[in-house]
Amino acid sequence: MTQENQLERWLAQEREQNARFDGAGPGVVRPEQVAGLSGLQLMQGMLAGELPYPPIAKTLDFLLVEAGDGHAVFQGTPGPAHLNPMGGIHGGWYATLLDSAMGCAVHTKMPAGRGYTTAELSVNIVRAIGAKAPRVRTEGKVLHAGRQLATAEAKLYGPDGTLYAHATTTCLVFDLR
Repeated sequence: MTQENQLERWLAQEREQNARFDGAGPGVVRPEQVAGLSGLQLMQGMLAGELPYPPIAKTLDFLLVEAGDGHAVFQGTPGPAHLNPMGGIHGGWYATLLDSAMGCAVHTKMPAGRGYTTAELSVNIVRAIGAKAPRVRTEGKVLHAGRQLATAEAKLYGPDGTLYAHATTTCLVFDLR
């Protein structure tokens, strides 16, 4: 698939997902909205527009586009609001997309009543995102989901397949109140 075709496919998926997100809008899920739901059910509820999506997605111009058992995919638009003082995309933007994909991938493995938090995040930026990448994607994948710890990895890449960054995480797993 050519870069142009890949980008068009990504943009079409983004338009469809944004239309679904408009149903619930940004916000924080209330406990009664998620009581009894597994992490995967929560992610699927967000994707369907039945549950609010996190406000940070608007702030940093990225969105969840896929979630399944042990994986999650985010798409982001690097832009002027994300520049560091030297004119490059700030490393925190890369890190937030990678952390979001890995965290949501871990979330899909949580049964009802269980939660997680990032305990360790390691990010490797291997190439600057330039003008040839109007969108980037990050795919998070769970490597291990245990009773107390979960680990995951993610890659951030452009529509032409160029790798921009990769990361790993360790998450603490716990019972929710």
